[in-house]
Amino acid sequence: MAAAKKAVLGPLVGAVDQGTSSTRFLVFNSKTAELLSHHQVEIKQEFPKEGWVEQDPKEILQSVYECIEKTCEKLGELNIDISNIKAIGVSNQRETTVVWDKLTGEPLYNAVAAPVSPGPSDPVAVVPSGSSVPAAGTSSVWLDLRTQSTVETLSKRIPGNNNFVKSKTGLPLSTYFSAVKLRWLLDNVGQVQKAVEEDRALFGTIDAWLIWSLTGGPNGGVHCTDVTNASRTMLFNIHSLEWDNELCKFFEIPMKILPNVRSSSEIYGLMKAGALEGVPISGCLGDQSAALVGQMCFQDGQAKNTYGTGCFLLCNTGRKCVFSEHGLLTTVAYKLGRDKPVYYALEGSVAIAGAVIRWLRDNLGIIKSSEEIEKLAKEVGTSYGCYFVPAFSGLYAPYWEPSARGIICGLTQFTNKCHIAFAALEAVCFQTREILDAMNRDCGIPLSHLQVDGGMTSNKILMQLQADILYIPVVKPSMPETTALGAAMAAGAAEGVGVWSLEPDDLSAVTMERFEPQINAEESGIRYSTWKKAVMKSMGWVTTQSAESGDPSIFCSLPLGFFIVSSMVMLIGARYISGVP
Repeated sequence: MAAAKKAVLGPLVGAVDQGTSSTRFLVFNSKTAELLSHHQVEIKQEFPKEGWVEQDPKEILQSVYECIEKTCEKLGELNIDISNIKAIGVSNQRETTVVWDKLTGEPLYNAVAAPVSPGPSDPVAVVPSGSSVPAAGTSSVWLDLRTQSTVETLSKRIPGNNNFVKSKTGLPLSTYFSAVKLRWLLDNVGQVQKAVEEDRALFGTIDAWLIWSLTGGPNGGVHCTDVTNASRTMLFNIHSLEWDNELCKFFEIPMKILPNVRSSSEIYGLMKAGALEGVPISGCLGDQSAALVGQMCFQDGQAKNTYGTGCFLLCNTGRKCVFSEHGLLTTVAYKLGRDKPVYYALEGSVAIAGAVIRWLRDNLGIIKSSEEIEKLAKEVGTSYGCYFVPAFSGLYAPYWEPSARGIICGLTQFTNKCHIAFAALEAVCFQTREILDAMNRDCGIPLSHLQVDGGMTSNKILMQLQADILYIPVVKPSMPETTALGAAMAAGAAEGVGVWSLEPDDLSAVTMERFEPQINAEESGIRYSTWKKAVMKSMGWVTTQSAESGDPSIFCSLPLGFFIVSSMVMLIGARYISGVP
């Protein structure tokens, strides 16, 4: 029986899927795209200060090794020979920034990420009293907001009539991307400054850190990234497909610390340790590009939305860069081979999607597990006029408004936790519609349907709400692991591996679940317009000199200061006139 099972298995391909909240390793049959086994390990996020989000690069690397070992054990229990694994692909959270010592392999700081609000149970790094930075050994995550002042300073140096940063990178100057995180590290972390001066420092996004470490680290590790990850740094020219000297000078980033840029599908190096020692690492894609490939969106105009910690909607624009006039990003979609053409995409991102569910669980405590939200929302079937704008760290596409903060509005005495849960799910859908509307205006061709993937797509209430709010069908593959699948496809198709064909006729047919709109267009439009009113009310809450800066002086508000001083003068005058001693 076991021998027969082995006989029908084709070559296998593994995929590392490293995200903001977990690491996974998955193994696929390259002939059928069937998922055979996987293992997952949760990753801690650290919040040393408000708006700061970090992760430990060593913990991330260790989680990759653990996932690989555990998955191989599970394959052994299924009587599947791991020697059939012919290649490994890497998919990763993008923009998260790591700097490490190439001689020791030790990170010089935590990975710096993008900003979310910590829950009461989230771990916080221990920071020495009075220290402005956390202890070494972390990376800068994509959600991190500490670089806002850096962005404001840099933006003053860009001529109003020549935004060379956006024209070269497709990106707005934002805290979101790696260059400003790296600039912050160079300005604020002595260990990073010293390592750069002594030619010991290497920079990379998570993919580069993992590939360098897995292929030998200090002992010959390959320092490289792929075009999709490079295109999210704000240092990469998406037209020439090279690190850009003018951009590096603008951000004052030494080019010697940058990784070599490769295609998304070629052999970068071999695994140097563990159960899969000797297996080539031959695929690398930022997570959203990986999902685009995994959804097989290879044609112009095809789009997918991934529902994870954030939401990411990508539309393939083919071999031409389309620059958005409506707040979207232009990015590299993929380059599936050294000699293959590069494809581009328009992207809109929602910072807070699955993170809002986590916030309801960890901060408000109205649910005990993420799965409970579907049950709560189903109990009421409506938000009863309650709207939730989860702008915990500002608004991303299409607004790019860092001054926004989260609000819940439209509350009545009747509102309960079920309505808030429903409003949280609606918020994810409304934000997706805002991006889709912008995409339709930029491309000029309205989408006929939306392909979806990611952990939140298992929530049927959410998927139906999305179809209702977009007023187009939502199509979900029965195998939800499209991000890992995309990385596996790129790895298996690499020259020198050749176990996965990307020819249209050879791609496996995927069964889909389809959600059709169940409300009329007028109702959909009314709900959407009310949402936009709520969004407007969320803006302008935070300024650089706001109370969030920690200034306790009442006189930081001129009107308030004037009121207090004039009141004191009037009181003294009244006492003098009345003759009161």
